[in-house]
Amino acid sequence: MSYDFDLFVIGGGSAGVRCARIAAGYGARVGVAEERFWGGTCVNVGCVPKKLMVMAAEYGSSAADARGFGWDGAQGTHDWARLIANKDAEIARLNGIYVKLLNGAGAKVFESRATFLDAHTLQVGDRVVTAERIVIATGGRPHVPGFAGSEHCIISDAAFYLPERPQRVVMLGGGYIALEFATIFNGLGSHVDVVMRQPLPLRGFDEDIRAATAEALTAAGMTLHAGVTPMGVEANGAAKRLHLSDGRVLDADLVFAAIGRVPNTEGLRLDAAGVATGRGGAVAVDDQGRTSVAHIYAIGDVTDRLNLTPVAIAEGHSLADRLFGPGPRHWDLHRVATAVFCSPPIATVGLTEAQAAKRGTVDVYVSRFTPMRHTLTGRARKTLMKLIVDQATQKVVGAHMLGEDAPEIMQGLSIAINCGATKQDFDRTVGIHPTAAEEFVTLRTRTRETAMLPEGEMGAAEAGLGG
Repeated sequence: MSYDFDLFVIGGGSAGVRCARIAAGYGARVGVAEERFWGGTCVNVGCVPKKLMVMAAEYGSSAADARGFGWDGAQGTHDWARLIANKDAEIARLNGIYVKLLNGAGAKVFESRATFLDAHTLQVGDRVVTAERIVIATGGRPHVPGFAGSEHCIISDAAFYLPERPQRVVMLGGGYIALEFATIFNGLGSHVDVVMRQPLPLRGFDEDIRAATAEALTAAGMTLHAGVTPMGVEANGAAKRLHLSDGRVLDADLVFAAIGRVPNTEGLRLDAAGVATGRGGAVAVDDQGRTSVAHIYAIGDVTDRLNLTPVAIAEGHSLADRLFGPGPRHWDLHRVATAVFCSPPIATVGLTEAQAAKRGTVDVYVSRFTPMRHTLTGRARKTLMKLIVDQATQKVVGAHMLGEDAPEIMQGLSIAINCGATKQDFDRTVGIHPTAAEEFVTLRTRTRETAMLPEGEMGAAEAGLGG
């Protein structure tokens, strides 16, 4: 049978654009459809604009901190509208780059919604097209809460387009999106309450990091309400009133629900193609990205496995190589570094202490100190660094950090850990002085030994008791 395309990609985000561009570069006839915005969540309503806003918030504290270094000047006021306008201009520039890359590679671009008619046929806007192979790369979307009055809340997409900064913000959730936006609003001058159903933020992260994060948020002036759930929101004009499960009531100008994300599969008509889905609507795939239909693939957040932009890009590139190139690149997705761009930031790679202890006894090294900068500023901000070492092999199996420059530092550690570096390799590495990063190669004294957990026993994070 003759098809219109060798490959058709549904979704113009990080995974879809990379897959389409690389496949087209190999000479495949490629179509790609995007109904909303090129670059997907990360470029438009995720990592990129969010980090720009984090930077904006940090400039305020930097101005205040400068006094400790002899600078005498009044801290100015922040222009929210100017920040949003400048952010929008940068995002528009990036959107254009994505389309230019696709056109340059020879892919056919459709700015339309694509849905399945059958396993080889798609409705793309007002056109019907056929493809030998199809890739689902529609990403994820924010989970909308279901409690009474939830229509008075916003989700993360809307936060990037607020006409003005709210003075009082209640953040629902203890995950990375909630914490990043909490520190953005706090840093720009809003009063922030963080409501989370778990006793500590960042469920699934290392317990020492979680505890240090809660302390850092409190030290920055935010109020944490742990172990409670939202029961309902009332609107009184522009103001909002949130009722909590413990009977407390919080008044705010904005209630921001950041309670997770779900795969964006609604309306794709996957059933028409026979594509199976799993929990939460995630597209079920094998280790090669293949769905229940042999010629249909899914990559990126729509599979709800490891929802990180670099992972989505790696999956898209690998799939294009496998289908049309010399064979797939091999990416190790078991030790992927990641970061939370709150303030101070968090970065991690490898296993948590609880995860590592389920595999065998581990040596744990922890350092907690005041960064050099804040010995003069007086700001109550600490850095925490942690290495987890498999006692039997002495391999470093996990590294975790909260503190300035944590994401930049962790990228280098990720290379070492993925190469199988041992604690002795770290010990014989000469540090760069004076830096915070040198602490990772000068951790000489073991903080504790954690014995192997009995079969079936798990840490608080894995048991769902934290985060």
